[in-house]
Amino acid sequence: MSAWRDRAAPSLADLHALAKAAFAGLAEPFRRAAGEVEFHVEEFADEETLAVLGIEDPFELSGLYRGVDLLRRTITDPEPRPSQVFLYRRPILDEWSERDDLSLGELVTHILVHEIAHHFGFSDDDIHRIEDAD
Repeated sequence: MSAWRDRAAPSLADLHALAKAAFAGLAEPFRRAAGEVEFHVEEFADEETLAVLGIEDPFELSGLYRGVDLLRRTITDPEPRPSQVFLYRRPILDEWSERDDLSLGELVTHILVHEIAHHFGFSDDDIHRIEDAD
C-alpha cells in the first residue's frame, strides 16, 4: 500500500503516451494501413458529441473515432481531414478500476484498436463479433 501513497492517477499526458506506445506496438502492416491518424486524449467527450451519440452519462464513452473511414473515401472526395481517435481519460480510468483482468496499457490498447477498426470501416457489431470469436 505505501507504494501508492505518493502516486497520482495517470494524467492526460500519461494516457497519450500509452496510446502512442500502443500504436507503435501494433504490427507494422496495420500501422502502415492506418495511415495518418491523430490521437487525442481528453477528460471526457464534450456535451455536443455525447448529445449526437445519444449518450447521457459521459462515463459510458471511453473512445471515439472521428473521420471518413477508409471504405468510404474516394479519389474524387476533397482532401479529408486526418482521421482522429479520441480517448477519454476518466471513463478509461473508471473502467480500469472496475476490472482486474487488464492492465491500464492493455485497456488503452484495446480501446485504441477498437477505434482504429472504425477507421478501417468496421462497425461496432463487426468488432464485437470479431472479439467474441477470440
